[in-house]
Amino acid sequence: MSRAPEQPKDPLGWCAALALLFWLGTLPFLRVVTEPYFDEVHYLPAARELLVLGEYINREHPLVGKELIALGMALFGDNPWGWRLLPTLFGALALFASMRAMWFASLSRFATLAYGMLLATGFHLFVHARIAMLDIFYLAFLSVAAWQFAAAIRQPEQGRWRLALTGVALGLAMGSKWNALLVATLPGLTFLVARALAGRRRLLLSRRGAPVPGITLVEAALWLGVVPLVVYAASFIPAYWFAVNPITEGLVFHHRFMLDLQTQVLKGHPYQSTWQDWVLNARSIWYLYEPIDGVQRGIMLIGNPLTMLLAVPGLAWCAWHGLFRRNWAALGAVAIYAVSLGFWIFAAKPVQFYYHYSLPSMALLAALALACDALWQGGWRKTALAPVVGSVLLFAWFYSILSAEPLAGADSFAVWTWIDGWR
Repeated sequence: MSRAPEQPKDPLGWCAALALLFWLGTLPFLRVVTEPYFDEVHYLPAARELLVLGEYINREHPLVGKELIALGMALFGDNPWGWRLLPTLFGALALFASMRAMWFASLSRFATLAYGMLLATGFHLFVHARIAMLDIFYLAFLSVAAWQFAAAIRQPEQGRWRLALTGVALGLAMGSKWNALLVATLPGLTFLVARALAGRRRLLLSRRGAPVPGITLVEAALWLGVVPLVVYAASFIPAYWFAVNPITEGLVFHHRFMLDLQTQVLKGHPYQSTWQDWVLNARSIWYLYEPIDGVQRGIMLIGNPLTMLLAVPGLAWCAWHGLFRRNWAALGAVAIYAVSLGFWIFAAKPVQFYYHYSLPSMALLAALALACDALWQGGWRKTALAPVVGSVLLFAWFYSILSAEPLAGADSFAVWTWIDGWR
């Protein structure tokens, strides 16, 4: 008799431990900046108005992210802890959920843990987990959606409730920031295409076939189409109750107004950049660089200099293996990257910034983790580990300029600004 094939062991405990370690790493110097910095100057006043339902401001963005910032202020006070502690928790959630999504997509312990290490030390997630902006919330909710959707495919006996959670998470992601809009359509489109390719005669009502047996296409449309829209619409309920500038002409009219605000011609900004700059990791944003309590401190957003560039050929590897070797996890990473980056290539938004690359960068690092996993499985273990170890070492080197740690002096930025575009 032949031996039963070995089943890979779920690294759930390691995923939780890594997420906890990441969260603890976000806490040092979290409250040292006692005044709002960078885009906190927009979102903190909006959250304060939400708490008292005063004036509806910052109307160009949806409400979920600002509602969560307001929740943090209600729980922990209108102070640096109240502003930024909840974002740290959502950063840890984004990391944990992303690893769980990778596990269910690949069933590879190495790919899962490598992705967690690459994402935790990739700079984007860390910086946004320590600031009261909207980005960390939509990234966390999209990560949860990816986790639940991948798990529904892998464990179809749990498919119904996992697809329902996917829909709720997608609605909350869209309600946090419009950056999530196009990516939020991918689960539903994936279900439609997979079921159509399964060749079922009763396409709408058949319960057989990929991606989740037991779920009809009609039911999937409910969980992945209707539920996200209902959750998204419900997130605007407080906007009808503001004392000043409430929604009075309906949600559709309000969205036309939001779109006008998003696409209006804005003045140029010193930190604006293009998608080509993002791919090349050629343009940073200084969220903070000033003396605080007599000590120079700084927070720079840039991608990890090693992995942002190494991941580009990893993405090409995923595209090849996804299209021609039917590696669905690799194809998923490529699809998320292409859609999330393509959103900004064609978006009618005249001024764009590097933080718009946060979601594509997460897909990019997933591609790198899968490419490294192929090396690991092929016996090239030192080569597979090298990007992960290098990412951790570079993160340690840049930690001071990512965390507002005290710096030696006003010209300390030169230690980390290796190219002019980072200055």
